[in-house]
Amino acid sequence: MADALPPTPPPLPEARPAFGGGVDALLPPADPASHAPAVTLSQVRDELVAWVKTLFSAAVYATLIVTFGFQVARVEGQSMAPTLEDQDRLIVNKLAYRLADPQVGDIVMHYYPLNPDRTYVKRVIAQEGDLVRIVEGRVFRNGVLLDDSFVPAEYRDHSDWGPNVVPEGQYFVMGDHRNASSDSRDWGFVPKKYITGKVQARWWPVGHARVF
Repeated sequence: MADALPPTPPPLPEARPAFGGGVDALLPPADPASHAPAVTLSQVRDELVAWVKTLFSAAVYATLIVTFGFQVARVEGQSMAPTLEDQDRLIVNKLAYRLADPQVGDIVMHYYPLNPDRTYVKRVIAQEGDLVRIVEGRVFRNGVLLDDSFVPAEYRDHSDWGPNVVPEGQYFVMGDHRNASSDSRDWGFVPKKYITGKVQARWWPVGHARVF
């Protein structure tokens, strides 16, 4: 007796796309990035040129601000203590005296008259035409005793100076640390053209920041 053959399996159903359509419906979806436009060398070059122009413009503006507007300066020494301490960072307004003259009481930055390569920070005590006299450390301007209550007792000086009249176009300046300051008492008056700006603010140390 011949072996029995296994039954013939039923035919498989025909595979059809789930949403109809042709063969494309069975393919995986295309990567959207493949359709993004390619970045050309010209675009990269234009972007670099734009960045260079931006950086150049920023450098020009910074130079103009420093040259004609504001300057960051650092205090070296104690001649203006306690108002300004050694290593304080200042913002100096270089436009202030292009429109007006320095005033008595202003804290200014100026070239050292005996060596213009150096700069000092001092307080304006008197201006042209004023009569200055110092008696035992007390400063008189046109016969009136100046208020120097901001000078601590241990910083006061007890020397005499003058009387002298401040020449035209010049200023008499002093440091607030009267007994440890080299100023107009030692090397004379400061020409207005040597005064480069007004000390507008101290920004460092942050905890002692203030506007003058």
